[in-house]
Amino acid sequence: MKRRDFVKYAVGGTLAAVLPGPGCSTVRGGGSSPAKRQPNIILIMADDLGYGDVGCYGSKTIETPNIDALARGGTRFTDFHSNGAVCSPTRAALLTGRYQQRCGIEGVVYAKGPTRRTGMALQETTFAEALRRCGYSTGIFGKWHLGYNVEFNPAKQGFDEFRGYVSGNVDYQTHIDGAGVRDWWKADQKVPEQGYVTDLITKHAVDFIERHRDEPFCLYLPHEAPHYPYQGRGDPPERLDGGRKGKKAKGAAITRAYKEMVEAMDEGIGRVARTVRRLGLERRTFIFFCSDNGANKNGSNGPLAGHKGSLWEGGHRVPAVAYWPGRIEPGTTIDQTALTMDLFATMISIARATVPATLKLDGVDLLPMLTQGEELPKRTLFWRYRKRKAARKGCWKLLLDGDNVALYNLDEDLGEKRNLAKQEPGIVEVLRAELSTWEQEVCAGVELRTM
Repeated sequence: MKRRDFVKYAVGGTLAAVLPGPGCSTVRGGGSSPAKRQPNIILIMADDLGYGDVGCYGSKTIETPNIDALARGGTRFTDFHSNGAVCSPTRAALLTGRYQQRCGIEGVVYAKGPTRRTGMALQETTFAEALRRCGYSTGIFGKWHLGYNVEFNPAKQGFDEFRGYVSGNVDYQTHIDGAGVRDWWKADQKVPEQGYVTDLITKHAVDFIERHRDEPFCLYLPHEAPHYPYQGRGDPPERLDGGRKGKKAKGAAITRAYKEMVEAMDEGIGRVARTVRRLGLERRTFIFFCSDNGANKNGSNGPLAGHKGSLWEGGHRVPAVAYWPGRIEPGTTIDQTALTMDLFATMISIARATVPATLKLDGVDLLPMLTQGEELPKRTLFWRYRKRKAARKGCWKLLLDGDNVALYNLDEDLGEKRNLAKQEPGIVEVLRAELSTWEQEVCAGVELRTM
């Protein structure tokens, strides 16, 4: 049996197929009629983009007309969160639909050191594998960051096409990673390509859409912007061959480059959206945009406390927009709490497929909420990174940092300024107990990479 034909629940070891729903064809490239064809899916993820770095979230310095247009034509989330406060964990949760701890990726898979030899295990089931089983053509263009060795390559994990880099970041001009290695791939082979990373991602995205216009496709665009190194289109390389150093942005140059990087990404998103519209695919294409975690101190998290790497809201509450003409009411705002891991179940639902109960997803299907305004099921949500832990239940957020215990009512205190732990010991006790149970359940028998 081929791995792509089945999905595996790694913890329990149960093997089960992703089952086609009533409208889900398993024949690829069959030229099915538009009325019966599954919807297309385009998932766009920025890197280190903060809650306040987008125009429709209040940015006064960075112009993002294309993301803003998607928000006006669709819906904007005010309470969407990345599963992790750093890159790799969020991507693991996104790809698997489960808490990243289940597959052992709780920290960054760094270019240097022992984590360079690790990655997301092949027995994990990715959304690309599940959708490919349902007849979709799958492509990823941009950042992977779930394993450097070729055995962990996206081409081995459900993606028909991959152009991009496997590192956490590369020089935007030379494509050299933080360990001094040239890092640009075509599928599972290194194939150099000249160009500014953001523009290359857009170029390949547009080409993919045009080539797959007559069949259902899932396009994943994990952008590098605005992750460092801070380089606009016209900036010189920072990393050169042989470990040589180029020019590194400092001070005001970082602020200027950061703005240019976000705006270049927004320009590319506009090109993707216009391509969908030009090809007459707009009403059968679901587009989702979000960030992998909050901004560092060079970006803006708006009214939120903390930055990337922290479990304050600024570390994981991120901008998110969903767009689907005819299905999502335009100009709306969603204040329900959702996470990156929810996108797996949502995409399976869009594809009209069914996930067997034996495949344990932690995320939930957002489609009824997006298209019909339904309420999400009540749930307690969890974050953990290094020595910090957080639990969220309704308006209440418990934040543990070593021996420090804090409780916030986010409905009344979004900036997390008033610690109510002493006033509400009962809520603290309940959330601590739920957090402890969650840790025992998701981490049982899993070797965690927590760097």
